[in-house]
Amino acid sequence: MEQSLFKNWIAEYMPQLVLRVVEKYNDEAQMPTYLFKQFLTKKFSVDGRWTSLSVNNQLVVADVVAMDSSIPLKARASLGKATGDIPKMAMEFQIREQELTELDTLIALGQNDQALQKLFSDIPMVIGGQYERLEAQFLELASSGVCEYDQTETVGTAVRIDVGFLAENKFDASLAWSNPLATPITDIQTVVDKVQTDGKVVTKAMMDRATFNKLKNSEEGKSLYASFIGNFGNALTTPSQNQFISAFRDDLGFDIVIIERSVVLQRDGVNTTVKPWKAGSVTLITSDNLGSYVWATLAEKNNPVAGVSYETADDFILVSKFRMNRPSLMEVTNSQSRVCAVLDNVDSIYLLNTIVA
Repeated sequence: MEQSLFKNWIAEYMPQLVLRVVEKYNDEAQMPTYLFKQFLTKKFSVDGRWTSLSVNNQLVVADVVAMDSSIPLKARASLGKATGDIPKMAMEFQIREQELTELDTLIALGQNDQALQKLFSDIPMVIGGQYERLEAQFLELASSGVCEYDQTETVGTAVRIDVGFLAENKFDASLAWSNPLATPITDIQTVVDKVQTDGKVVTKAMMDRATFNKLKNSEEGKSLYASFIGNFGNALTTPSQNQFISAFRDDLGFDIVIIERSVVLQRDGVNTTVKPWKAGSVTLITSDNLGSYVWATLAEKNNPVAGVSYETADDFILVSKFRMNRPSLMEVTNSQSRVCAVLDNVDSIYLLNTIVA
């Protein structure tokens, strides 16, 4: 690693560019909404480990006691914990000899604006790529409780994050929702009954588009909408998305969040689009505060490499620019972080599997 050929431009423009990119990714009016930012809070880990806590703290009523009598002892809340090392995430782009020659030509022609755009075009990519991975992690965890990467998707060893969803909070549909005889409203009500028994209240049900359509188009779904609009005849109409969500909210008391998010994975230059939300999963939550995205300090942050230009984005993303001459001359932009999405209070999260044999 050596100092960039464009060190003066990097010193002048890189700090403000990184700041603007972070502001843009946090502006919901400009960018797609990141659900991990809505449901998780940023948290620093001193020891480089993540911890997911669950607390069995069901509310019980106080005893009525006579004056001067003793107070009956109650059992305190029990605590469960899942923990692990925060994994490292990184990505890199390179401007190679041909593009460097084009950069030199632009500068020689006085086209500095175009040259600057080409030189710094990878910075939004390396920052946004970190956010995309966090979004994928959150959606995988929220729909299954587990986020796992084998060695075909990681560099080094496999990584697994398991936040420990409670077995008693996992349910299977009575019939697969693809079955015309399925009763999805009844299945959801079964979970709601358990939530209420636990002394909690469901605030949202999260599911993928295909699962939502099965719910909406089911006989129970059509009947729910018919009752909502006062249609008590034999002919049931299929409601629109908004019509059904309104009827569902009116009947069950909480909203549906449809997850349609996809991310693009790249391996050996080949792009593959995937949907991180586990198909067929319905997650019922009792709070919008689901956990944290936990970050730790990188070793390179405290031990910078000579000649490398660094900027920190959003506290946890370390952005670097430098030059290499092996195997050929190139300008490199990369990002590194130690961060992962973690769900806390998993005792307040309930999972319904709608794909059953």
